[in-house]
Amino acid sequence: MKAQHRRIQSSPDVVLGKPVIRGTRITVEAILDKLAADIPIEEILRDYPRLTRADVLAAISYARRAVGTDEVIPRRVAMR
Repeated sequence: MKAQHRRIQSSPDVVLGKPVIRGTRITVEAILDKLAADIPIEEILRDYPRLTRADVLAAISYARRAVGTDEVIPRRVAMR
């Protein structure tokens, strides 16, 4: 596991098992939502004083790994 992913944890007892920044209840999802809304990292850090820049970058890296795959799934093409 990459060091940055050690910052992320999932536990069924914390926020229904969603991935969070270790030691907090701040979800990876919440961080990604703010980034997707074009909120700068500096503003996110002001909104969540317990977060560090490394935590935000770990959330991004974790999400990248979660959606990344080497598996190729062919699409069906309708024949006309």
